[in-house]
Amino acid sequence: MASLTTKAVEKIVRSGLPGMTNDGDGLYLKLGRTGGASWIFRYKLAGKSRDMGLGRHPEVSLALAREKAAEARKLSKSGVDPLTSRDEELERQRLEKEAERLAQDAARAKATTFKEVALDYIAAHRAGWKNAKHAQQWENTLATYAFKVIGDLPTQEIGIEHVLKILKPIWTAIPETASRLRNRIELVLDAAKARGLRDGENPARWRGHLDKLLPPRAKVRAVKHHAAISWTELPAFMAPLEKAEDLSSKALRFTILTACRTSEVLESTWAEIDVAARVWTIPAPRMKAGKEHRVPLSKAALDLLAGLPRVEGNNHLFAGARKKRPLSNMAMLMALRRMKRDDLTTHGFRSTFRDWASEVTHYPREVCEQALAHTVENAVEAAYRRGDLFEKRRILMEDWARYATGHAVANTVE
Repeated sequence: MASLTTKAVEKIVRSGLPGMTNDGDGLYLKLGRTGGASWIFRYKLAGKSRDMGLGRHPEVSLALAREKAAEARKLSKSGVDPLTSRDEELERQRLEKEAERLAQDAARAKATTFKEVALDYIAAHRAGWKNAKHAQQWENTLATYAFKVIGDLPTQEIGIEHVLKILKPIWTAIPETASRLRNRIELVLDAAKARGLRDGENPARWRGHLDKLLPPRAKVRAVKHHAAISWTELPAFMAPLEKAEDLSSKALRFTILTACRTSEVLESTWAEIDVAARVWTIPAPRMKAGKEHRVPLSKAALDLLAGLPRVEGNNHLFAGARKKRPLSNMAMLMALRRMKRDDLTTHGFRSTFRDWASEVTHYPREVCEQALAHTVENAVEAAYRRGDLFEKRRILMEDWARYATGHAVANTVE
């Protein structure tokens, strides 16, 4: 029969006298030398006496201590060591908590998107990059080409099909940008793996992976249709071109300054030019997409137009030798050859513009794409895009002209 009561327990604790007080059936109240009280269950197993702590008083009350002692007593009578059983239960609980933690970590990892990892990577490496422009170039290329495909995807879900969807449309058109983009995607996915957010092969790795699915960059550069000058070389290229007085060179300059297609420039007429409004309106029949396109004219472009000769009976900006006809399709190509730059094509300057806009400026992708009169591939986006972003494009094209002609540009990464 139990010998302790709640009042008796309180009296013993208040006394502060060290010792063990028996409650019966192996349950003891132990008072330590420092005054701390705790419950002990004493039992025998295989002829050996053992003490099992049941908790401190008053956290564990007399009634609760008796319940715990009864459970332990039942185990010991059945030949099970209560201490071993408790340790096993604690280990089971620990493993359950660990499994729960791992499951939560896995869930968080699954929810961590490529965009989040990419921005974390840029922030972590920003201080270590020698050129302050590098971080902005990273952000621009990823935002322009990668985020729209994989930005919201968990890194674990990104596969080779996603990487190819990003790279294929630009691999031959703008190989320099495409190659840098591939490398940046690879580094972000490697960082995700290092953080435990993904496992398996990196789908953006070149050697032994993408090199089996895409042509080498060196061979892509050899494709004449897409030969383009790097945006870093453009101001030096433009310097001698600005001094050339022949009409073909001026047509090439105008093509570069407006980022328009060769045919759009060669077929242009004075009737399409509104000098006062500083706009060139290309009618729908002459546009690749079959839609009227307004081109904002920079100061450099207007100055060039002001110096063009007017030919009686020929309304073209760049009048050819034949009556009522413009310069031939070969005119600008011949201008490039005279500059000993037959490694380039006129169309390639559109790629140069796009690379510059993506990597150096803060302009949104849709503004840059509209400047090139590219068709919106996303049907939903196309349905909601009503305007042509003309005023934003006006600022963009003025910056492009200033950069191309060797002047400082405010809206670029410094």
